[in-house]
Amino acid sequence: MEPAGAPPRGCAPAREAEEPPGSAALPAEEPQGGQPAGATPEEGALPAAAERERGRCGAGPQGPPGRAARGRGRRAPGRRGGEEGGRAGRRPRVTVDSSKAKTSLEALKISLRQLRWREFPFGRRLPCDIYWHGVSFHDNDIFSGQVNKFPGMTEMVRKITLSRAVRTMQDLFPLEYNFYPRSWILPEEFPLFVAEVHMMKDSDPSWKPTFIVKPDGGCQGDGIYLIKDPSDIRLTGSIQSRPAVVQEYICKPLLVDKLKFDIRLYVLLKSLEPLEIYIAKDGLSRFCTEPYQEPTLKNLHQVFMHLTNYSLNIHSGNFIHSDNVNTGSKRTFSSILCRLSSRGVDVKKLWSDIISLVIKTIIALTPELKVYYQSDIPAGKPGPTCFQILGFDILLMKNLKPMLLEVNANPSMRIEHEQELSPGVFENVPSPVDEEVKVAVIRDTLRLVDPQKKKRKDVQCQTLEHVSEAKEELLDAGPAERPDRDAGRSPEAGLPSLCLKQVFPKYAKQFNYLRLVDRVAALFIRFLGVKGTTKLGPTGFRTFIRNCKLSNSNFSMASVDILYIDITRRWNSMGIDHKESESVQMKSDKAKGEQVKQTVHMADRRNKSSPKIRRGKMKVQR
Repeated sequence: MEPAGAPPRGCAPAREAEEPPGSAALPAEEPQGGQPAGATPEEGALPAAAERERGRCGAGPQGPPGRAARGRGRRAPGRRGGEEGGRAGRRPRVTVDSSKAKTSLEALKISLRQLRWREFPFGRRLPCDIYWHGVSFHDNDIFSGQVNKFPGMTEMVRKITLSRAVRTMQDLFPLEYNFYPRSWILPEEFPLFVAEVHMMKDSDPSWKPTFIVKPDGGCQGDGIYLIKDPSDIRLTGSIQSRPAVVQEYICKPLLVDKLKFDIRLYVLLKSLEPLEIYIAKDGLSRFCTEPYQEPTLKNLHQVFMHLTNYSLNIHSGNFIHSDNVNTGSKRTFSSILCRLSSRGVDVKKLWSDIISLVIKTIIALTPELKVYYQSDIPAGKPGPTCFQILGFDILLMKNLKPMLLEVNANPSMRIEHEQELSPGVFENVPSPVDEEVKVAVIRDTLRLVDPQKKKRKDVQCQTLEHVSEAKEELLDAGPAERPDRDAGRSPEAGLPSLCLKQVFPKYAKQFNYLRLVDRVAALFIRFLGVKGTTKLGPTGFRTFIRNCKLSNSNFSMASVDILYIDITRRWNSMGIDHKESESVQMKSDKAKGEQVKQTVHMADRRNKSSPKIRRGKMKVQR
C-alpha cells in the first residue's frame, strides 16, 4: 500500500496535452539551448555552473578563458573569426530594473543570475531594457523598454469585473463558457439572486445548493464565507461598502488523499496585439488541511476543509511543509497528473480542457484590456511594451472537468515561507516546491521577452555570408590563433528547455470565432477614440455615429439622440431596479454589441440594407 501523498511506483510524470480538443496530435517539442527535452532545471544548469567555476579558477596553462580569448583576439586582428568572437564576447547584457519587484525579488534575482543579465536593484538614471513591477503598471513612470504589467489588468481580474466579462461571453457562447460557476454581483443583483434561487428551488425541490461569497477586492481568502440560503448573506454594513460576488459552490471536487485541492497555473500574456499566450507546463497544487465533506450547516465554517487558499491553510496545525514535490500541503501539479495517470485518467484530454479554459478566459478579458492599454499607451506615441504573468486558480471536479475559480494579476512569486522558531519569532525558510516552479516561470518569461534576441538574430544573418571564409581561415590557423569557442557562446546555452508553451496564436483557428466582442472593442477604439474613459455618453455617441459615417439626411442628429435614449432605456431595463443614467457603460459586455448592432441596423435600414450577425463574425451587407 502506497503512503499518503506518494506517487505510484514507476510512474513517470505525465506529459501535458499538446493540442486543444479536436486537433491532431503534434510532434514533441524540440529542446532549446542544446538540452535534451527531459532535462531537469538542475541538469540544465550544470554546464553554466561549471563554466562559471572554470572562469574563476582558470583552465590549464593558458590562464582564464576570458583573458586568453582577448589575447588571442589581439594576436589575430585581421581574421574574421577572431573579430566575430570578440564581438560576441562584448555582447551588451540585458538590463533589468528590479527596484519595484517586492515579493518576487528573490526568484527574479535567481533568474537574472542564471541568464547572466544585469540587475539594478535601486533603479537607474539611464533607461533599462526591462522594468519588473510588483503590483501594477503604474508602480513607476516608464516611457521605454518593457514592463511586466499591463495597464488595467488589476482592475480587469477583480472578481466583479471578471464575472461580468465571462458572463458576457456566456450570453453569447453559453456552451463554450460553462467552466465558470453561476455568479451574481452584490449588492446590485441581490434581488435577482434571491428570485433565481427561489425559482430553481421551486422547479427542483431536491436541489440543496451551497453558495460562496467573495469580496470584490479580497485576496488570500480574506472575507470569504459559505451560505446555504440567500437570507444568510451579511448585508448589513460590509456588503454595502465592500461589493462582492456570490457563486454557486462546487460541492463535488476531485479529492486526493481525501483532501480538496486547487491548481495554480501560471500564464504569460506576452502581447495583446497580436494576442500571444503561453502556459507553464507545471504549476502548484494547494491542499486543504482537513478531510473534505460536502457542505452542511454544521461544517460551513470549517475553512480548512472548504477553502484551498494557501494563506489560510498555512495557519492550520495540519499543514505540512515538504521538500518533496510529491507530498505535503503544497505539491507540483505534475505530481498530481502522475497520480491521475496511474489511475487511468486521460491526462492529455485534461490538459487540453485546461488550455481551452485559459484561452477563452483571456479572450473574454482582452476587449476592455485593449481600451485600458490604448488609454495609457496611445498608438503612435512613445511608451513601453507590456507583458504579464497571471495566476489562474482552477478546481477539478470529480468528473475531471476544470472550473475557473479566479484570475490573479499579481500571483505570489515568493520562494520561501515563514517558520516559527519560538512564540512570536519567525524566519524565512526556502520552499523547494515554490522555487522549482516559480524561478523557471520568471526565467523563461524573461527569455521570451529578451530584447537582445532580435538583435542577435540580425547579427547572425549578417555573419552567415562570412561563415565559409571564416572556417577556411580557422582550419589554417594554429591552436594559439583560434578564437575561444566560449567567447561567442549563446546566452541560451546551458539553460533547460522552456517551461512555457505557446497556446495562442498556435491554436488561433479553433478560438478566433469567440473574439466577437474583441472586434466591437476595436470599433470603439477606432471610431470613438479613447480619452481615459470606457463610458459612452450622448456626446460620445454622436461622435461615434459621425465617425462611422452613419448619419445622413434621413438620419439626423436628432434621430441619433432619440436612438441613444432608446438604447439607454433598453439596457437599463435588462437589470433590476436600475436607474436611467446619462451615460451608457461601453464596456466589453452586451452593451457594446447592442449599441453597435442597433446603430448599424438603424442606419442601414434607411439605406435598405440589413445587418447579419453570425456566430463569431459580424457581416454587414451593403
